[in-house]
Amino acid sequence: MAARLAGIVELGPEQVRLLEAHYRLLELWNRTINLSAITGLEECVERHYCEALFLGAHLPAGPLRIADVGSGAGFPGLPVAVLLPECSVTLIESHQRKSVFLREASRGLRNVRVIAKRAQDVTEGFDVAISRAVSYKDLTRTLKGLAPTADLLSGAEKPPPEMGFEWKEPVPLPWGKARFLWTGTRM
Repeated sequence: MAARLAGIVELGPEQVRLLEAHYRLLELWNRTINLSAITGLEECVERHYCEALFLGAHLPAGPLRIADVGSGAGFPGLPVAVLLPECSVTLIESHQRKSVFLREASRGLRNVRVIAKRAQDVTEGFDVAISRAVSYKDLTRTLKGLAPTADLLSGAEKPPPEMGFEWKEPVPLPWGKARFLWTGTRM
């Protein structure tokens, strides 16, 4: 992972240990509940961890309140929380079994909490909303109400205007093709 992140972000030994522990837990739990279709170590490191850390490296400095919408197996929120311990990260996941996994995976991370409900039912506000692998249609119903800024890991298709955000030029991810970081500000 360190080689893939060279020049983007530097991780300390404790951060690497926390991410490795998450991966081991993900492997174990993925045998009984479908947390991720990506199962190989190399692809998992690149698509889950490196992409999430790339997003985290592009967030503004300071103690942000971050909402990870549709966190699933903890991406991108959990790696962002490991990278940015000064931030408070809320993993929002409506699937109860995935929420149980997230609680177990975030045990020991003081800056992480899990909300086991649909994002549109969350009434508190955040500084930034982040998401990966959630459809634009699902995000349109919730994103604008959660935070004034949003960072999405997605494909080349620009998020629709119905989301209520003005999107900057996307930042291409250094790994793979047609993967981008979209950053938007609420209109």
